[in-house]
Amino acid sequence: MAEELTPLERDVLALERRGWESPGAKERAIREELGMVPVRYYQLLNALLDAPRALAHDPVTVNRLRRIRDARRAER
Repeated sequence: MAEELTPLERDVLALERRGWESPGAKERAIREELGMVPVRYYQLLNALLDAPRALAHDPVTVNRLRRIRDARRAER
């Protein structure tokens, strides 16, 4: 059986599924809803994108974020 995501990891993916009017709104939600600084959030998110259990939990969101991450890396 595949390893389950922690509640925090599920919350991170749920936050990524939401649409944002501005980058500031997302950073504010990260602080208020998850109680963490954005830098730590993005570190956790990046590690989560490589976790097979995250892909099993939410393949649409994880694959979308992987494509975005890969495109940004290719631009560098």
